[in-house]
Amino acid sequence: MNAGDPRVRGGQARTLVLAAASIGGIVICALLAEPFLGAITWALALAILFAPFQSWVEGKLKHPSLAAMISVLTIVLLVIVPAAFVTGRLVEEAASGAASVRARVANGDVQRLLDAHPGIAPVGRWIEAQIDLPSIMTSGAAWLSNVGATFVRSSVLQVAEILLTFYMLFYFLRDRLEVRSVLRDWMPLESADTDRLFRRVFDTVHATVYGTLAVAAVQGFLGGLMFWILGLPTPLLWGVVMSLLSIVPVLGSFVVWIPAAVLLLLNGDWGKALILAAWGGIVVGGIDNLLRPMLVGNRLRLHTVPAFISMIGGLTLFGAPGFILGPLAVTVTLLLVEVWAVGEKIGNRKQQE
Repeated sequence: MNAGDPRVRGGQARTLVLAAASIGGIVICALLAEPFLGAITWALALAILFAPFQSWVEGKLKHPSLAAMISVLTIVLLVIVPAAFVTGRLVEEAASGAASVRARVANGDVQRLLDAHPGIAPVGRWIEAQIDLPSIMTSGAAWLSNVGATFVRSSVLQVAEILLTFYMLFYFLRDRLEVRSVLRDWMPLESADTDRLFRRVFDTVHATVYGTLAVAAVQGFLGGLMFWILGLPTPLLWGVVMSLLSIVPVLGSFVVWIPAAVLLLLNGDWGKALILAAWGGIVVGGIDNLLRPMLVGNRLRLHTVPAFISMIGGLTLFGAPGFILGPLAVTVTLLLVEVWAVGEKIGNRKQQE
């Protein structure tokens, strides 16, 4: 049969029509799923993280639906309840902290502190001349109050997304083996390459959540704990700030605890300043080197730079779900390019033979 045969041309046309229809269908499905991207992403991430727990519960109960329900309730207790408590307290501390700083600036407490140390007084006067701190503090307090009000108003949508996340999570956990089998059948890859793809996806989610979020949360908790022990204001707020800064490779929790230790030193609290500096430098700073190898190991096969770009780029492109989707997109793309490159080399070698 040659290329000019009508049956060949008909087969090619049929293939092109099917390919175009499939691509169009995929695009439409992606648009349909876009409003639920956050719920799908977090449900998938939680399903991957808690799949071993689900398997253990299933082994005890021999009933997948009941086991999935128990797993979902356990995740709610471990994730949602603490998150709701922290969020509520965080809004309160942020507003009160901004008001406190604004009051201290307006009363001249900051300027008196700077004047008591002539060596740094010129720096303080230059900052005062360049920046209107009272106005900034007033605007900051008003903004934080608006954030709190917006949070309350948008809580209905957030609750809806959370409910949808756990609704999907139930089926992701219960039907995970069937879903994996369907994906394996649909994948245009060899069985070994499909297994490698699944492993990369699982490893990326584990490394992103445990190696980045968990380590940052521990660092923020330890930093906030010491703020609370030393009687410093708004320890929860600064703990969350330290957690967020710990995610950024160039920055870190030291951006918070070093200025706090300096302020304690200027106030004459030498003991508290030394304790905070030692705790921040040894415990908070060293926890990354201790926990990350234990939690991640070699799971995330990305250099620090592309890993950071994938996370920040994912956040910019997709919002909060991008923290997971960004590294996943880069990891899957690199694997597909690797599979394609290996296939090309094997094909060229066969042609040469």
